[in-house]
Amino acid sequence: MAFNIDQPRTEPLLLERVPPAYWIIGSLLLTMPVFAGPFVLFQIFGWSFALGLIALGLTVLAGYGGMVSLAQMTVAGFAGYMLAIFGNSAVVSISQGWPWYVAIPLAIILAALFATAIGWLAVRTAGIYTIMITLAVAAAFFYFTRQNYDIFNGFTGFNHTLPPELFGINWRHPVPFYYLSLAMATLFYAIVCYVVRAPFGMALQGVRDNSRRMAALGYSVTAHRVSAYTFAAIPAAIGGILLMWGSGQISPGTAGIGPAIDMLIIAVVGGLRHPIGPFIGALLYVVLKTFAIDILMALGLGAERFNLLIGVGFLVIVALSPDGILGLWDRWRDSRGVDRLTGRRS
Repeated sequence: MAFNIDQPRTEPLLLERVPPAYWIIGSLLLTMPVFAGPFVLFQIFGWSFALGLIALGLTVLAGYGGMVSLAQMTVAGFAGYMLAIFGNSAVVSISQGWPWYVAIPLAIILAALFATAIGWLAVRTAGIYTIMITLAVAAAFFYFTRQNYDIFNGFTGFNHTLPPELFGINWRHPVPFYYLSLAMATLFYAIVCYVVRAPFGMALQGVRDNSRRMAALGYSVTAHRVSAYTFAAIPAAIGGILLMWGSGQISPGTAGIGPAIDMLIIAVVGGLRHPIGPFIGALLYVVLKTFAIDILMALGLGAERFNLLIGVGFLVIVALSPDGILGLWDRWRDSRGVDRLTGRRS
């Protein structure tokens, strides 16, 4: 199919394209605190939204830009560290104690600049070389934060990193934290849905499909790819801040090599072709991480088998559907003759 970046858009408005199931799911999420307990709100959905935000940036890079990055969790951890350094924590000898309205935007901006630098290095390669460069960045950041005590407080990191109490609300309480993470997830889901259909997103997909043709048409391939890294860093930074607030601490292990690979698994399992995929993958990951360990312990298999369970599940889903869970869902709907837009049988 020919790709024409200047073709006028004739798609229906965004609200008209929202499937009915999305309205139902949205209503359930808004009323979740009515019938769900603090554990579910905080440990399951709060963490799922935060991890989904981080993986959402990977969806932009890999799904729409064709660039697989293992540094998304590193960017998230970098934002958390910057907020701990410029904001408040129990390590008063390092934390500067700046007000939240200065420290939070500064942390996000610095994370975006950090991601831009990573992108500037990575976009000059392709395939396995891009993966290796971003993996090297993730490993270097992990070991640097672990060994540096003057700025990153070494192996211990920062604790008592709590959100500011705005409007007299404790945002680390399960219900406020749930709504805060839900609001951020909804906001950036909508932003990504819009951007991937905007001229920049269409051009990025054109670069993914045929970079030589896009360059011949006058588009800067390098600039679009680097800009994608910058854009993907913003939801990752906010997700990293939410994770830090939720756990009340940040350490080198937060942005280690293992979590970096977990982000890729979350994005791929959910489905890279749609922005909702990372949140589906994150929810599945959190549920497994929360309950599978207890099941494995009860069976006498040991908690260390959890990673094996995740790996086997990842291989099964990818083997059945390269598009992840969303791909399996689409195949089931197609087999039943269900229209993807209206949710009705054709």
